[in-house]
Amino acid sequence: MKIGIVEDEAVWRDKIKAAVLKYCEDKNISAQIIACDSGRDFMENADAVLLFLDIELAGGEDGFQIAEKMAESGSQCRVCFLTSHTEMARQGYRVNAFRYIDKKYPEEIGEALDSFFRTKIQERSISCKNTAGIRIKIDLKELLLVETSGRKLRYLMLDGREHFCEGRISEAAKSLSPFGFFHVQRSYIVNFKYIESVNSREVTLCNGLKIAIGRAHGREFQKAFFQWRMLFDD
Repeated sequence: MKIGIVEDEAVWRDKIKAAVLKYCEDKNISAQIIACDSGRDFMENADAVLLFLDIELAGGEDGFQIAEKMAESGSQCRVCFLTSHTEMARQGYRVNAFRYIDKKYPEEIGEALDSFFRTKIQERSISCKNTAGIRIKIDLKELLLVETSGRKLRYLMLDGREHFCEGRISEAAKSLSPFGFFHVQRSYIVNFKYIESVNSREVTLCNGLKIAIGRAHGREFQKAFFQWRMLFDD
């Protein structure tokens, strides 16, 4: 995951980068931070899922124009504008700005990151090969759990649909872990988003299914689930 910063003043650029890095470390989020002093450099050499973009840049660059060019290129990057002049914020409707951050209040960076990760963490899909040998896409925000089924994996969706695919559950757990899923025991991976309740022995999902927590996974699960709720749960 790449997070971009475009700020022409080195002091502010370093402050913003430090705030983003600390946030990611505190939340145990793996991210690459790309810091540039111009929009031109950012657009030529980097892409990102989230961009902290100064409105007023050196050399006549305009943050709103940079955001417009990104949108025209098909970029899905969300933009948080940085400004010392909050009266300029109203212009952002043109580019569907995600947030406006007053440089005087750096704590707003953390609030913006909280909001971003809540909305984006599962807005993606994975692909796997089903039992007919056809590669299919699975929408993560609709995926309830993954379980072993013989030598296959069963992907159970929120609406009850199921897909049987090739693969090993350990590999599936590794690929799904960054997106709010946990290998709760040998045969199951669950989506944190759809856990209704939990105790020291088992989790109950929103469909009423109860799944035992593996003895070897208990402490790690409790820690990961707590971090998830702190960051994403409403």
